[in-house]
Amino acid sequence: MMKKNVFFLLCLILVGFQSSYAQEVPKEPENIISPEVNADRTVTFRFFAPKADTVQVTSDFLPPVKVMSRFGLVDGPGTINLTKDKNGLWSYISKPLDSELYSYSFVVDGIKTTDPNSPYALRNSASMTNIFIVDKGRADLYKTNDVLHGTVTHNWYPSAGLKMNRRLTIYTPAGYEQSSEKYPVLYLLHGAGGDEESWAAHGRAIQILDNLIAQGKAKPMIVVMPNGNVVQDAGYGYGKDGFYKPQFLLPQSMNGVYEANFMDIVSYVEKTFRVKNNKENRAIAGLSMGGFHTMHISRYYPNTFDYVGLFSAAIMPREDATGKVYSNLDETLKVQKNNGLKLYWIAIGKDDFLYQANIDFKKKLDGIGLKYEYLETGEGHIWKNWRIYLAEFAPRLFR
Repeated sequence: MMKKNVFFLLCLILVGFQSSYAQEVPKEPENIISPEVNADRTVTFRFFAPKADTVQVTSDFLPPVKVMSRFGLVDGPGTINLTKDKNGLWSYISKPLDSELYSYSFVVDGIKTTDPNSPYALRNSASMTNIFIVDKGRADLYKTNDVLHGTVTHNWYPSAGLKMNRRLTIYTPAGYEQSSEKYPVLYLLHGAGGDEESWAAHGRAIQILDNLIAQGKAKPMIVVMPNGNVVQDAGYGYGKDGFYKPQFLLPQSMNGVYEANFMDIVSYVEKTFRVKNNKENRAIAGLSMGGFHTMHISRYYPNTFDYVGLFSAAIMPREDATGKVYSNLDETLKVQKNNGLKLYWIAIGKDDFLYQANIDFKKKLDGIGLKYEYLETGEGHIWKNWRIYLAEFAPRLFR
């Protein structure tokens, strides 16, 4: 009888232990939904870490904070604490958010990490961040909607000047394969830390062009997205060097070599694709370092592009900017002006660390009489602005 009572007591203890364990640990942690965009436009973030002391989310929807960079103090994403429940599940619900594509990461006990419950992440230089979209507004342009879609290919072009074959991302509009029509071309350049994948990934260039063309707001066009890091044949993990530690600003990226050899790209595109190969049907635009490249390419080849877009352009003095490309700035800008342009377009955020440099450049253009259009937005040096700039710039092209 005693043995039976002991066995019964042990069973009760085991059942109680199992019941307690089931309450403390979610039955299926892998099914946690994070982030969850709610009907009221708030967003719920969740992270399962029962042994963690602190979990935070850092995101561009939070008020920015100043962080130190190689360029001095710049705006970085804000951070806020999650709250832990009795099961070890941390959570945070945001305020209602505007329609936008947002990036975020978690910080667990001081260590930055991606969201294990979301596969939607992008790389910029050496860092990874998750993304989500709040729709019903501007971000509808950044979604893959039920419209006719263009084609994205990765092509390799021969660069005699750089002595290597190099990778391009190329968008052709819906209907390109079925037609014999020739198309205008936009050359779209990335910034420091990016590569030929950046505009398609972070910039949502493919979705923006698909949607604008489907709405009749932009002309069907080919978009060429090159790699501006001349020491690479392709972006990290896509070229002959395989997997190696990414670097924010690679050597020779802003010393004139890229600009001097840019026509290798134009020649390849015009030999390979059905394009209208004249000035009136070529546009070039870029963000940050790509804006720096755009300004110099367009004046170094002053009768090549009728449309020029500078998005938060890194127009600033550089010690390595000693190549022939950078000489005679004022004189070549005057030649570019005299040759005529249909659109010279400058956009910058009022909190961008490059704001004053762009204001000074506008004064230079005023001084030589080169007409331009100017867009000033809020916030700083962020992808949110560059997506807006592309969505504003593309409808102005080839009209």
